Amino acid sequence: MLVVTMIDDPTADLVIRELHGRDVPVVRLDSGDFPATLSVAATITPHGIEGTLTTPTRTADLSRIRSLYYRRPSGFAFPHLDEQNARFARTQARYGLGGVLASLPGCLYVNHPHRIGDAEFKPSGLTAAVTAGFQIPRTLVTSDPDAARAFIKANGPVIYKPLSTPLYRNGSGVSCTVEVREVVAADIDERISGTAHLFQRRVDKIADARVTVIGDQVFTVRIESGLLDWRTDYDQLTYTPVQPPPGLTSSLYRYLREFGLVFGAFDFAIDRDGRWWFLECNPSGQWAWLEPETGLPMVSAMADLLERKKTR
Repeated sequence: MLVVTMIDDPTADLVIRELHGRDVPVVRLDSGDFPATLSVAATITPHGIEGTLTTPTRTADLSRIRSLYYRRPSGFAFPHLDEQNARFARTQARYGLGGVLASLPGCLYVNHPHRIGDAEFKPSGLTAAVTAGFQIPRTLVTSDPDAARAFIKANGPVIYKPLSTPLYRNGSGVSCTVEVREVVAADIDERISGTAHLFQRRVDKIADARVTVIGDQVFTVRIESGLLDWRTDYDQLTYTPVQPPPGLTSSLYRYLREFGLVFGAFDFAIDRDGRWWFLECNPSGQWAWLEPETGLPMVSAMADLLERKKTR
C-alpha cells in the first residue's frame, strides 16, 4: 500500500493506523521530499513499471503496489537552485516521479492524480453535476464587470466564491483562504477584469449536507450551522447522519464515473422545500473529522477500499 501525502495529514494518519492494525504493509511518502530524502529507480518493461521508491525508513517495490492513496502531497522545491534551474528541476520531477506514481500497473488509485486534477476545475464539476442529474444554482464565470453586475441584478442574492483555494497568509503570518461571501452589483468594479471569477445564485438554505463516497459506501451527514459557509466556524456546527434523498446515490456514482473517481466529498445546500442543490465535489476532500462526531465507520471503509475488499 502506498500513501502519498504531506507530513501533516491527520486523515492519512488514521487510515494508516487502521491498515497497520490489519497487518497491511504501508509505505508513506511525500513527493515534495524528492530528491532530498526520497529517491526513485523505475524501469519501463513489457510488464509495466518495475523498480523502487525509497524513503529514509521504507522501500516500496513498484510492481507490488496494490493501492495508492493520493491525498495532499506538498509541491516540489529546489531552494538551493537559481530560478531557471529550479524551474527545470521541478518540471523534471513532476513528469518523472509524478509520471511513475501515475502509471503503476494494476494499482487501485484513491484517487488517480490526473483524475483529481480534472475534477478540481469547478466549471467541469458543475457541468458534470448537471449531466449526473443534480440541481445546481445558476452560475457565472466571468472577467467582465458588466456581465457580473447584470448577473447579480438578474439572480440576486448572489455569492462570490473562488474558483480554486490557494493558501494566503495574513499580516500575522496566519494561513487563510479567500472568503465565500454575498455580493451586490455595487461591489463590482474594473478589478474584476484582472482574472476569472465565479458568481452563483445563493441558495435559500436551511442546512447543508456533506456526502462522502468511499468506494461502495455512502456516508451522508446533515450539517446545521446558520452560516453562509459552514467551513468558516466548525465550533458552530451540529452533525446528524441521514439517509440521502431518493435518486441521489445514483447521481453520485454517475458523477464519479464521469471523472474516473472512487472517492468524493460532495457538498450540498438543502433549501426550505427540501431540495438538495449541488455545490461541489472535492476529489481530495477532508472527511475523517466526521467519524468522531457521528460514529460513522469511515476510516474502516477507506481501509476496506484500499485493501480492495470493496470496489465499485
